[in-house]
Amino acid sequence: MKIAPSVLSLDYSRFNKQINELNASGAEWIHYDVMDGHFVPNLTFGPDILKSFCKVSPLFKDVHLMVTDPVFFADVFMKAGADQITFHYEAMSSLDEIRKLAAHIHASGKKAGISIKPKTDVSVLEPLLKDFDLFLVMSVEPGFGGQKFMPAALDKISWLRRHLDEISSSAEIEVDGGINADTGRQCREAGATVLVAGSYVFKNGIKTAVESLR
Repeated sequence: MKIAPSVLSLDYSRFNKQINELNASGAEWIHYDVMDGHFVPNLTFGPDILKSFCKVSPLFKDVHLMVTDPVFFADVFMKAGADQITFHYEAMSSLDEIRKLAAHIHASGKKAGISIKPKTDVSVLEPLLKDFDLFLVMSVEPGFGGQKFMPAALDKISWLRRHLDEISSSAEIEVDGGINADTGRQCREAGATVLVAGSYVFKNGIKTAVESLR
């Protein structure tokens, strides 16, 4: 199980202390949420802040684009140091567009992920199972941290686990929203391989919280 603490919840008044604790916590990834105030009703980080994270942390940079124009922003954040770009199914107009962007991300030497909101049927991903390195199931409505986990996400995780296993895919299944020790265990049992946690990690002891998610 990979743990991807979401720096949306990092206490920026204690940035140096918390980033050092994060680097030493055993977490493998940093989850970096990009929100444009349009696709979701919030604004977060630009590329310069990602560049700063690249300077202070060796962890894998897992960039989640919650934006209306992922084609434009994918290049912006790949140039800023993203190791993986995940964009939303709902932000794209066709399967061809989705595959074209995934191919562009791969051609740039990065990993590609695709995400679905809680109200999107997981079966829309079936034609795309061979095109992505990661499938992100949102277990809250994207846009804000600290929300309660939606149990319906577990069925989506199980569906992905079954279908990816059928094609012998090594793609990751990531879950984001309301993750703590209990919901993380449920997601792991359903077949998830990456857990995103923000408030739970940064508002508790970082190392202890990370260890509790494994």
